[in-house]
Amino acid sequence: MSGGVTAFLDMPNNAPAATTVDAIEAKIASAGATAVAHHGFFIGATPDNLSDLQEAVGTPDAPVARPGVCGIKIFMGSSTGSLLVSEEGALDRIFEGTAGLIAVHAEDEDRLIERKEAFADRTDMAAHAEWRDDVTALLATQLAVNLATTHGHRLHVLHLTSGLEADWLAGRTRLPSEDGEGPCITVETLPQHLTFDENDVKEQGTRLKMNPPIRYAADRATLWNRLRDGTINCMATDHAPHTLEAKALGFPAAPSGMPGVETSLPVMLTHAARGACTVEDVVRWMSTNVADCYAMVGKGRLEVGADADLVLVDMVTQLTVDDANAWSRVGWNPFHGRSLVGWPVWTLVDGVPVFERSARTGPKGEVLVAPGSTGRPLIMMPWA
Repeated sequence: MSGGVTAFLDMPNNAPAATTVDAIEAKIASAGATAVAHHGFFIGATPDNLSDLQEAVGTPDAPVARPGVCGIKIFMGSSTGSLLVSEEGALDRIFEGTAGLIAVHAEDEDRLIERKEAFADRTDMAAHAEWRDDVTALLATQLAVNLATTHGHRLHVLHLTSGLEADWLAGRTRLPSEDGEGPCITVETLPQHLTFDENDVKEQGTRLKMNPPIRYAADRATLWNRLRDGTINCMATDHAPHTLEAKALGFPAAPSGMPGVETSLPVMLTHAARGACTVEDVVRWMSTNVADCYAMVGKGRLEVGADADLVLVDMVTQLTVDDANAWSRVGWNPFHGRSLVGWPVWTLVDGVPVFERSARTGPKGEVLVAPGSTGRPLIMMPWA
């Protein structure tokens, strides 16, 4: 709410991992009781849960749209959590046997394993991006695109980080609302990868450790270019909070992931205020196109008949990100110390004011409604 987010899509790499319909239904029930935003959940793929995936999203000849289920998540490379599907035969069975949207964490597990020993003695954070390099990402992205093309499957590539991938994807992506031949392939990137580079990693260390990693200034420039030309379709946060105590374990022991939700909109609106893009671009990348990518009913547009999910932002007042004002339970933010504009002053869900940031509330802001009183499972159209 403090970041102006009115709906979220949650990943399945919990403990235990959400790999069954029962697990997803439990998460939907939990969100209904505690959240104040609309919500959707990915079901996690494993090498042997094809029948669970089919129960959740259907088969190619009988697609299913369950309220609150946004698609299948495949970890092609090992990351935080236990989910991994790296063997090509298992991946092929999932692409061939399911309907729905498949979203991939695209890193090639074989290459990660092959290269790991060469970095075994490294304790500097620079080793993270060197080990999980852009070729590791490109190989997995190419495989996912090839599988989607072979089976005509809807594909979404999560948290794109490298210029190499972005350039290779040029001409291969389009929004579902756009005409085109072949499978519909969409791509997202993150505010972190449009803002940070190797110098920030050197300064902040494991606070900026994530998978795929923060890369280099050249990658950041290419991501911006491919976002502007439409190759990259939308933005996400990859919100994956870990405690500062865990982050203090150093490299490589510190877990990968960082808070991302509550500063994502101000970060992007600050880029707009500084001329990197327009406010209208940010609206398209963080709202309209997201709703398009996931075929969300009633979302992503401001018109009669659409849901009244709105955020009012202040493009004048600068506030400095302060860990003390973090709403995330881990109590810190990777943008700590940065001055940003575009902070939400009002957030509305279904027309109900749920959050206020003002002189009365102070810079942290205040939630205005009780847990579970607003928000509902997102409705998304089925994918054949």
